[in-house]
Amino acid sequence: MRNSLFLYALCLGAFVRAQNANIPLSLDQLEATRLIHLPLKCMETEYPNKLGQVLGSASDLREPSVLHPAFYGCFDWHSAVHGHWSLARLLNGFPNIEGGKEALQALKTHLTAENIATEITFFEEGHNGSFERMYGWAWLLKLQVELKASKNSELRALAANLEPLSQHVVDKISLFLPKLVYPIRVGTHTNTAFAMSMIYDYALVYEEVQLQELIEQRANDYFAKDQSCPMTWEPSGTDFLSPCLEEANLMGKILAPNDFQEWLSAFMPELSDPKYHLEPGIVSDRNDGHLVHLDGLNFSRAWCLFGIAEALPGYEHLVVLGNEHIAHSLPSLVGDSYEGGHWLASFALLALSKGH
Repeated sequence: MRNSLFLYALCLGAFVRAQNANIPLSLDQLEATRLIHLPLKCMETEYPNKLGQVLGSASDLREPSVLHPAFYGCFDWHSAVHGHWSLARLLNGFPNIEGGKEALQALKTHLTAENIATEITFFEEGHNGSFERMYGWAWLLKLQVELKASKNSELRALAANLEPLSQHVVDKISLFLPKLVYPIRVGTHTNTAFAMSMIYDYALVYEEVQLQELIEQRANDYFAKDQSCPMTWEPSGTDFLSPCLEEANLMGKILAPNDFQEWLSAFMPELSDPKYHLEPGIVSDRNDGHLVHLDGLNFSRAWCLFGIAEALPGYEHLVVLGNEHIAHSLPSLVGDSYEGGHWLASFALLALSKGH
């Protein structure tokens, strides 16, 4: 296994160098086939499981598959959700992919109207109204968009099944964001900018004008006056998101190019330097579920760097930097421990999807 990973890393490095340096790395059939088996396996793996549940009484203690019949695998709810997104994304991008029939059947088994109704019931119970706020909510809306946009009629039917839960989440977001006085600027699940960015994408696709305007307003409230983001303080030891880059990626979506250019020049002026460099995060122990977060950081940095470069002319050098981050972590995914294997494929896929 170690030799095969080494050879794969060499091939990937050669591919990165051979590509046009200013084009984001993209997913090919071989890499898609490597990745699909990770979410396909973990979405049926019920244990180990981190429920994140608040118990109101002893009767609330039930198995994950009973509480969450749609999203019980992949160690925790949000990882199960974005595992489903990964399968849908791969089926949309590679309709004839090896393992595609199994992936479609797994999605159809999990995303039934009955299962989604049970998921809504969990949110409606008094003690768990803030469950997965807003990280899991954002990934759910990402899944909704992927299913709705599909050319596959069976996947579009699953979008209809999922929609009641997505609308429930949208309602919760609409109630929560006006009450969130200060943004959460961490490098893990509760990062406000990351969630708002995904939610904004959903609002645009679904033409949810009120939600779109809410995201734009709160993003400006939280971030419009920010300056000199301390990128030298990043990363923290268990980050999988970059607080600075996630914020910049969001603002690049909601601001007009000229306004974004002016804002970014105050927020992260160093990004305009063609020689700007950022070392990828280093994972020292792949069996430590928190330390392996740094691979996720490399993928999320990449999609943010690609997003900034797409929003502004003259920032193409950030694409090279994003590609380097992907190339650093991608060879480790297949054959990895479950600590990383249950979720990192989704982060890699999202980063690689920017090249399409």
